[in-house]
Amino acid sequence: MVEMELIRALREQTGAGVMHCKSALAESSNDLGKAIDYLRKKGLATALKKGGRVTGEGLITSYIHAGGKIGVLLEVCCETDFVARTPDFQALAKDLAMQIAGATPPPLYIQREDVPADAIEKERAICVAQAQTTGKPEAVVTRIAEGRLEKFFQEVCLLEQAFIKNPEITIKALVAERVAKLGENIQVKRFTRYRLGSE
Repeated sequence: MVEMELIRALREQTGAGVMHCKSALAESSNDLGKAIDYLRKKGLATALKKGGRVTGEGLITSYIHAGGKIGVLLEVCCETDFVARTPDFQALAKDLAMQIAGATPPPLYIQREDVPADAIEKERAICVAQAQTTGKPEAVVTRIAEGRLEKFFQEVCLLEQAFIKNPEITIKALVAERVAKLGENIQVKRFTRYRLGSE
């Protein structure tokens, strides 16, 4: 991984700032696992620390897109009603709803753990079949297929998509940034996307 990709991955997993991530990677010789441990020891891995806390508050937001042809209902949860009422939290909810409405292709799941095993196996078989047409050795075919499967997750899972307002970060990183800023666990619970004329 190049340095910026490592910093981005570390930020996504910890919610720590760019300079802290850069320092952590320098201290750990660019080892992602060691860098996470370093940030946790320094108390800077905010998203990880807050990830297990109960999210019983939040809001349901809606977003209408494309001249009334696409609509989204989204539930985003946090720990307290106080945070749910903050402009930062409400702006995040709107951004997430806009992402679901406007992303191409639109997300089908929140995270990769939500993708059914049979859907993953079906996609993996397609990726392998496509990779085999390259005529490359089996080991290379496997790597190509895994890369294409990774791209599939980035397309169908909301948290893995590039944020349409800033493609430099993923939705997961966007949420982690807000977790760090607001000091509470935030979870995307569920969403429904409606498109006029489709079942």
